[in-house]
Amino acid sequence: MGAGATTTAEATPAGPPAPLPDGDAPGAADFYWRVSDSPGEAARRDPFSAHVFACILAVSLSEAATRGEPLERALGLGADALAELVARWLPGARACVDLSAEPREASFDDEEEQLRGLLRAHQADASAEAAWLTDMMTRRSLSDTHLWQDLGLLARDELTRLMLQRYPALAARNVENMKWKKFFYRQLCAMEGFTLCTAPSCRECGDFDSCFGEETGESALARIRRDASRTA
Repeated sequence: MGAGATTTAEATPAGPPAPLPDGDAPGAADFYWRVSDSPGEAARRDPFSAHVFACILAVSLSEAATRGEPLERALGLGADALAELVARWLPGARACVDLSAEPREASFDDEEEQLRGLLRAHQADASAEAAWLTDMMTRRSLSDTHLWQDLGLLARDELTRLMLQRYPALAARNVENMKWKKFFYRQLCAMEGFTLCTAPSCRECGDFDSCFGEETGESALARIRRDASRTA
C-alpha cells in the first residue's frame, strides 16, 4: 500500500468506446465518457480526483437507470451537492442528470451514518469535495462487490491512492492491506469497544482470505480498460 501506487486513470484511451447498438441502455463506461466531456477548471487542475468523481457518478447513473430509481439512492448526493460537483468538476454531466427529480439532500440510515462518521473524522481537509466523496463512498459501500468496484474505479490501486490522498490517517492504519470494507468495519467495531473476531490473531483465523485475500474482478468500466489495453 505504497504512496507511490500508480493509477490506471492515465491509461484511459483518448476517445470514447464504440457506440452501443440501437436500443441498448448506456452502461457505466458510456456514462463515464459523457460525464467526463468538457471537464471543469478543477478537473484540469486535479485529473485524478476528476476521474474518481466521474467513475462514481458513471456507475451510479448506470445503476439508477437500470433500477429505475432516483440517482441519490445510488450516489449518496442530493440535488444541491450534485449540482455543485457538476458545476465545478464535470459540466458535461449536466446532460445526464435530472436535478429536478432528485431530493435536495441525501438521507442515510443508521449503519451508513456510522461509516459516514468514521470517514468524516479522517478526511484530509474540510472541503466540499471531501464531504461529497465521504457521502458517495458511504452509499456505494452498500453494494455487493469490492469497494473499488462499487466506486466504478478501474483497479484496487486507484482506491488505495484515493485513501492515501483523501483519508491519510485512516489509510495509515491499514498496515496489513486488509480489504477496505473489512477494514472500515473493523475500525467501527474498535470504536465501539468490541470485536466480531474470535481468533487470537488474523493469521490464525479460518476466514483470513475473506479479510485479506485478493480483490480481483472486472471493473464496471471494463470497456474503458479493454480499449486502453488495445491502444497501449
